Parts: sequence; structure tokens; C-alpha cells
Amino acid sequence: MGFMADVLLLLITIIFPPFGVFIISGCSVDLLINIALTSLGYFPGHIHAFYLEYVYMQRRDYGILEPYEPAPGVYSDAINTGGRRAYGALVVEETIVA
Repeated sequence: MGFMADVLLLLITIIFPPFGVFIISGCSVDLLINIALTSLGYFPGHIHAFYLEYVYMQRRDYGILEPYEPAPGVYSDAINTGGRRAYGALVVEETIVA
């Protein structure tokens, strides 16, 4: 995603936090937690959603794939890998020796 897509995601999250979480994680435990926190109060849902988006964007920019250490409180593989889904495949860099 580009800069404008990130800005749009943040604007959507300001208006309705669960929809912003749904965009990055799909239907997951993180979405259910965010819906529960938003129903408890508007600000807990925002804090949780912005934390998930921070983790997502940070890991997307660094290109983290498996094996990865899950972020605290994040249960979705889509967020923990920054949107890159390895589906259990171990990514190994090949070194060519001449």
C-alpha cells in the first residue's frame, strides 16, 4: 500500500475502528477484540486499532516473514507479517558462491 492508502486507512479507523481492523486483518480474533473494545467505549477501540495498524505498517515496511516473533496482543498472522502471508513456508535466502 502506498502513502495515500495508509492515510485512507487511518481516516477510516478514526470514523469506525473495527472496519479499519477488518481491512488489515480480515475476520480474525483481532477484529472481535476490537469490536468488543469499541462497544465498551469509543477510545479503547481506537487505541487497539491504531496499535494493530502500527504493527502492520511497521512489519510491512521491514518485510518480516516467518519465522517471526508475534507482537504482544496481536493474534492475526496477516498483521504479524505485515500483510505477507507465507502460509508456513520458511523463506530462506540463497547465497551464490562463485
